[in-house]
Amino acid sequence: MLIEIKGLSKKFKDKQVIKNLDFCIDKGDLILIQGINGCGKSTLLKIISGLMSYEKGSIIFEKPLKIGAFIENPNFIENESALYNMKFLMELTGSFDKELVSSLFKDFQLDIEDKTIVKKYSIGMRQKLGIIQAVMEDQDFILFDEPTRGLDKASMKSFDKLISELNKMGKTCIICAHDGVSNINFNKLYDMEEGHLIEKTNIKV
Repeated sequence: MLIEIKGLSKKFKDKQVIKNLDFCIDKGDLILIQGINGCGKSTLLKIISGLMSYEKGSIIFEKPLKIGAFIENPNFIENESALYNMKFLMELTGSFDKELVSSLFKDFQLDIEDKTIVKKYSIGMRQKLGIIQAVMEDQDFILFDEPTRGLDKASMKSFDKLISELNKMGKTCIICAHDGVSNINFNKLYDMEEGHLIEKTNIKV
């Protein structure tokens, strides 16, 4: 077991968003979590990634993990180019691998040498940058929150291909999405309802 979550609870003011949640994640899992807006999907991913605190429960990691997270509406240095943003982020934790990043840009139909500032990017282009950011440092465990929102069909195919490649490499991924993921072969599927995860036996999306 890669990660074991027990009795996790989180509330905002008087609203209990996550209620005594138990969740086990194994190495190499490809997990889809579905649910209506406000059901707690994004909150769960933020807690697992360490971006948000929680009131009760425990999250136990089998070993230290390099975590990549694409959280809905990712933040960037708005008045700089996409290349500057990726280089800045990679140099915070290690060295900048331009060849790898260039390959990811090409896969998502982006020009790495484009000097346009990110502030002028469309929603879809920002989504692509967020996806690249989440995987560009050979992360072990990647979380995606509504990654296909605003993507065109070609970019959705690129995302499907990326997830397939990550899965073949033994990476562990959790995706929260409403649509755009029907071609991905998940091995676990959950509905999130009233702060609980309900596992579905039929994993067809």
